[in-house]
Amino acid sequence: MAQITREEVPAELTWDLGAIFADDQAYQEAFADLEAKLPTLDQYVGHLGDSAQTLQAGLEADLAIERAFEKLYVYAHQKFDQDTSNSTYAGMNAQVQDLLAKVSQATAFFQPEVLAVDQETLKGYLQEPGLKPYQHFFDVLLAEKAHTLPADQEALLAGASTVMSSAEQTFSVLDNADIDFGDVMDEDGNVQELTNGLYAMMLRSKNPQTRREAFETLYDAYMSLKNTFASTLSATVKKHNFLAKTRHYNSAKEAAVLSNQIPTAVYDTLTDRVNKNLPLLHRYVALRKHVLGLSELHSSDLYVALVDEVDLPVTYADAQKIALKALAPLGEDYLAVVQKAFDERWIDVVENKGKRSGAYSGGAYDTNPYILLNWQDTLDNVYTLVHEMGHTVHSYLTRHNQPYHYGDYPIFLAEIASTTNESLLTDYLLKAYPDDQQVQAYVLNQYLDGFKGTVFRQTQFAEFEAWIHDQDAAGQPLTAEVMADYYGDLNAKYYGPDLETDQEIAYEWTRIPHFYYNFYVYQYSTGEAAATTLAQNILTKGEADRYKDYLKAGNSASPLDVIKKAGVNMAEGEYLDQAFAVFEDRLNQLEALLGQSK
Repeated sequence: MAQITREEVPAELTWDLGAIFADDQAYQEAFADLEAKLPTLDQYVGHLGDSAQTLQAGLEADLAIERAFEKLYVYAHQKFDQDTSNSTYAGMNAQVQDLLAKVSQATAFFQPEVLAVDQETLKGYLQEPGLKPYQHFFDVLLAEKAHTLPADQEALLAGASTVMSSAEQTFSVLDNADIDFGDVMDEDGNVQELTNGLYAMMLRSKNPQTRREAFETLYDAYMSLKNTFASTLSATVKKHNFLAKTRHYNSAKEAAVLSNQIPTAVYDTLTDRVNKNLPLLHRYVALRKHVLGLSELHSSDLYVALVDEVDLPVTYADAQKIALKALAPLGEDYLAVVQKAFDERWIDVVENKGKRSGAYSGGAYDTNPYILLNWQDTLDNVYTLVHEMGHTVHSYLTRHNQPYHYGDYPIFLAEIASTTNESLLTDYLLKAYPDDQQVQAYVLNQYLDGFKGTVFRQTQFAEFEAWIHDQDAAGQPLTAEVMADYYGDLNAKYYGPDLETDQEIAYEWTRIPHFYYNFYVYQYSTGEAAATTLAQNILTKGEADRYKDYLKAGNSASPLDVIKKAGVNMAEGEYLDQAFAVFEDRLNQLEALLGQSK
């Protein structure tokens, strides 16, 4: 059946972007108005240090430009996403991208000029009433001062950024365009060209041979280019280490995490606690081998579901009711925001021709926090809805409790809100179907697989990432063989004795784009673990109000201080221990349901 067009989607299932601008003409008028205002920032260039009043005026003019731009960006971007085949909105999206470059250029003077102001002079300015509300904003800015180079050196590094990014660009082209995986036979006996999307589907096949063929075919392609991928990854690591040293950090890891106001203790505590709890992952791997009935469990067998998807069709109307019930422990004020999202058309629900795939929560300070879905009547889509609703309510509460300059939140905290909602949904479903073993087993399997893939797997990546940077900093060459030897041993340590040693998995690092993201992946692990702990605290200790204090805080304090409002100290390991206790309890339940005791 052909997809419906955008015009055929019922209005009540679309987001209301008219709440941003009444129509495209209003958007174009606001666009032209902002473009005309950009030159007004020139009056502050070279003068921010003249007085507290000039600094305040320059800051507020800068923020006003950025705030107006964000509203334009959301309107154009989401108009485009709802139908990427619409040439009008494709043009508007391109237009707003061009405006982004102009805004960035017009505001680029602010940070280096503030950092150039004498520190004692600046401290004096910040005592003035008009600047006191911006104290934390400037604290964050000034924390970078020790790692900011003289202007001519900063300009030199900025000019070299394209050259220094060439290795990851080469990886991206190889990985997304040039690599040829060859053909495979699917479980229906059809020969198909292997792609990353098809690979993911085939790893979920019930046929072990189908999974194995896809795995070997894919890795044959990556291994044939192992030296090239070693070269691109090594060059990227060298770039990270070079920039960290140049900016006077002790390591690339320190440079990456401290720039986000996160101490390295968070990273190190994560890897330490995960290593101590690897026996739990080994138990789950052993359960997988038992349930699948395999004499040998291979890396290609780690992603197939242990339990068939439940026959539990869920309409979008059903999902709204489930979401409200699952999120009820967060309180009536939280549910009121969820209901506003449903009633005021913050959500673009169904798939239509040309619509962007996937799901996200977006928006800006002066817009609703919109959600894009491509709804299907499945339980997985209910999880998607509550996940994105977590982001949306986080954004709403932040923006309604913080001024614009604190009205956002860092990536380190973002996924906690969405994953906490997923954990609450898991708890709700387990309690809602106490006598349905199929539903119980399916939900438990989904939870354990998610925890395995996020907390354990992403920490494995984080451990490898730290090692390759340390090796390079010590002058050790990062050849394909060196990295494969370490990665193979690391993988064996994580998954334990019930997983066979496949030579291909030692080269998994060749295909992971996140290794080019500069110490990014650990945040997936910390976020999932914190969310698991927070959900349990909400359910067992009634700590919903503390949790909502975190949702309201935005960027008004450091990320660790913000999450402490919810009752989690992420510089210490207790939150991880609590999360592993939940994992173990649910593993016990699944083992009992599937006939294998500890």
